[in-house]
Amino acid sequence: MRIAKYFLPLHFVEGLVYKHKMSPNLSYAWNFGSLAGFALLIQIITGILLAMHYSPSTLHAFASIEHICRDVNYGWLLRSLHANGASMFFFVVYCHMFRSLYYGSYTEPRIAVWTIGMVIYILMMATAFLGYILPWGQMSLWGATVITNLFSAIPFIGKEIVIWLWGGYSVSNPTLTRFFSLHYILPIVIAGMALLHLLLLHEEQSNNTLNVPLVKNYPNVYFHSFYTYKDIFGFSVFMYVYILFVFFYPDFLGHPDNYIQANALITPTHIVPEWYFLPFYAILRSIPDKNIGIICMGLSIAIFFVLPYLHMGNTRAMHLKTIYPYLFWIFQTIWIGLIWIGGQPAIEPYITYGQILTICYFSWFLIVLPICSKMSS
Repeated sequence: MRIAKYFLPLHFVEGLVYKHKMSPNLSYAWNFGSLAGFALLIQIITGILLAMHYSPSTLHAFASIEHICRDVNYGWLLRSLHANGASMFFFVVYCHMFRSLYYGSYTEPRIAVWTIGMVIYILMMATAFLGYILPWGQMSLWGATVITNLFSAIPFIGKEIVIWLWGGYSVSNPTLTRFFSLHYILPIVIAGMALLHLLLLHEEQSNNTLNVPLVKNYPNVYFHSFYTYKDIFGFSVFMYVYILFVFFYPDFLGHPDNYIQANALITPTHIVPEWYFLPFYAILRSIPDKNIGIICMGLSIAIFFVLPYLHMGNTRAMHLKTIYPYLFWIFQTIWIGLIWIGGQPAIEPYITYGQILTICYFSWFLIVLPICSKMSS
């Protein structure tokens, strides 16, 4: 393959970063890709350090988290960095995805880049879910129970999958042990997929605000130092917000019930996942039928994979020609609305609002996007 040249020791840094040619018109919106890689690095380092003191047992998991925060030197800092780092990681990835959605970066010739990126996103969701179970608080136990039970809707083999995930007939010690193992392994897989994502991106070249390809006579620039300085500025802003949460609002993005040790005899009044899962959770709860709700939730994620094929026109720069920018911000409003609905109790009028936003969500992908792309051709 052509990307194999990047693995040559003398050409890796030079070809991948230093002398990589880029379009000169990339905005700061392109910072989120490098920020995602930086956030992944933070999660891996802090995760390894936390794993040295964590005990994957239902009897000791909750106490080991308390031990890390109270007795380990700077353990409270490690845990705060890791817990808030997950939210920061998802935030920059969502910004990265929506920037690609706005500028049409998911279309040819970057379909493979987009697809690998979505695989990374799925792996991120799995890793974050597994990690949320490890503190073994009330939300950990009941979140694991609710989400793993969704697999029971798979015909014929659903119940067997759930039993395999649990390691028994309920969420218990074998569940926590295997979830810890998978949570430790998956970030390594994500790092490998991220490297492949980066190599494919360098092969196909980055998109830009005008959607014009790199050509020999075009005044292209090298990644260093034209964009490294932009990335340094992006890192500075990212770290400012990140550290603000870590030191001043360490528990702002968490749920209070998860600071109560898991108890299978007490069900929380309102089971709420982490904020980055709320849009899909809102879609799941909005459908009265359990099986149809699971299907709709799965489709709401899978639709991102078929996004390049929903683009019906030949023009990628829709943001320059039609009312697409305004419709794009309407989609952002729908997304934020689903986050809000997902965090509310499953009662009226939130159920009705969720159904309306679910219809709007799918309509945007299946109706608005194809029509806008066709009009732009």
